[in-house]
Amino acid sequence: MPKARRKRAAQRSRFTAKTADKHVLYQLSVQAPETEVDFLSSWFTKIAGKKPLSLREDFCGTAILCASWVKSSKQRVATGVDIDRGVLAWGTEHNLSPLSEAERARVTLLRQDVRAKVAQKHDIICAFNFSYWIFKTREAMVDYFKRVRGGLAKGGLFFLDAYGGWESHEPMQEHRKIKAGFTYVWDQNTFDAITHDVTNYIHFEFQDGTKLPKAFRYDWRFWSMPELQELLREAGFSKVHVYWDTSNDPSQDAYRERTRAPNQPGWLAYMVAEI
Repeated sequence: MPKARRKRAAQRSRFTAKTADKHVLYQLSVQAPETEVDFLSSWFTKIAGKKPLSLREDFCGTAILCASWVKSSKQRVATGVDIDRGVLAWGTEHNLSPLSEAERARVTLLRQDVRAKVAQKHDIICAFNFSYWIFKTREAMVDYFKRVRGGLAKGGLFFLDAYGGWESHEPMQEHRKIKAGFTYVWDQNTFDAITHDVTNYIHFEFQDGTKLPKAFRYDWRFWSMPELQELLREAGFSKVHVYWDTSNDPSQDAYRERTRAPNQPGWLAYMVAEI
């Protein structure tokens, strides 16, 4: 077989339902840690007037963001918090082990509830990929936000994300081809109009026709942007910035600060809360 054809065949067969690791697939589909490090650093510097050195990643999962954070500067330290022993073990093996000895020494992983006390205070605490939506009541969310506020160093910032738009309320599946050679499927499976309880799944489909259904499941409350801003202020944060995705406008950066925005079928945004 010619070399080019062998290469294409190998690429086609790299991921299958039998051989694929769902955490690898998730990282390739959903996470862009270097971009997130740049986003965190840039906006922290603009708001706080200094460079951030310490990061706490709540719901850190495989801790790939923690690994990228310490790689970005010899002065930086990171703490990852997650309650799932298995995913932390996977992240330690696949994302922390490849670090240099000095970099690895600057990462701490804690297996605990994100509401539990963390001894060190951090310049940045973040909760990404809507993970904090696991808290379904106002009381639980405010309690979590208060604990985050208490864990920030002087001048620290809390970064979190949100999604919305009228299609976010609809049961639907969104397919997105990933360059590595598989398809990521975001499945908005159920939405309760009274409680705003949602159940979402991530599935993966492969070039050989096999599938990995329900690789990840999320049972959340769908929170609106006004609710989240109000709860952050109720928890004691003094100001909340909203950074809106403007990537459909090539003349602007991907995210720009906004106080108002037109509704769209689907949107993504970040919030940054000041203590």
